[in-house]
Amino acid sequence: MSIWKRVGSIIKSNKEEAPVKATNPIEDTQVGDIVNVDLEEYVVSGKLIYFDRGFPPHRFAYYLQNGSSISCLLVEKGRTYECFLCHFVEGALDSPHDVPTELDVDGELTYNLENHRSDLVRAEGNTDFRGNDDVMIWRYFGPEGRYFFLQWQDGKFVAMEGEKTPAGQIKFMKGSR
Repeated sequence: MSIWKRVGSIIKSNKEEAPVKATNPIEDTQVGDIVNVDLEEYVVSGKLIYFDRGFPPHRFAYYLQNGSSISCLLVEKGRTYECFLCHFVEGALDSPHDVPTELDVDGELTYNLENHRSDLVRAEGNTDFRGNDDVMIWRYFGPEGRYFFLQWQDGKFVAMEGEKTPAGQIKFMKGSR
C-alpha cells in the first residue's frame, strides 16, 4: 500500500458521519405499514394528522384494516401518548350545533363531553376526510374506561367508540414498499 493510500484512509476515517435522524414510530407510520395491537395485526390503509396552524401535529388517526373490517387507532400527543383503539359507529346528526354534552348510546351507555376543538387535518390514503381542511372533534368519556369520538367536516359526521390502549402494547412495523 502506498503512502498516499494510507494518508487517504486516515483522512476518510476521521470524517464525521452524518447524524442519524431519530424516528418516532407512533408519528412516522405511513400507509402500508403494519400495526400490531393486542396481538392482532392490521395494515394501515389511511392516516389523518391533526394540527393547529403553525404548530406541530398533536393527534394522529390510523385507519387499520384487518381483512374486511376497518378500525381506527387514535393517538393523542401530550406529555405522553394516549392511544384509543376504536370501531366506527353508525348514527346521524344534522348539524355540529346539535351535538349534545351528554350522549346516550342505545339506551345502555351514557357518555359525557370531555372536550371539543377544531383542528386542521392532513389526510393520506383511504380516510373519511378531505385533507387540508378544518375538522371539529368532540371527545366523550363513559363508564368502564370507554370513550366516544365525534368528528365533523362539511356536513359529514364520523362516530367512533373505543377504549384506551397502553402505547406499550402497540407495535409499529414498516411495510414493504
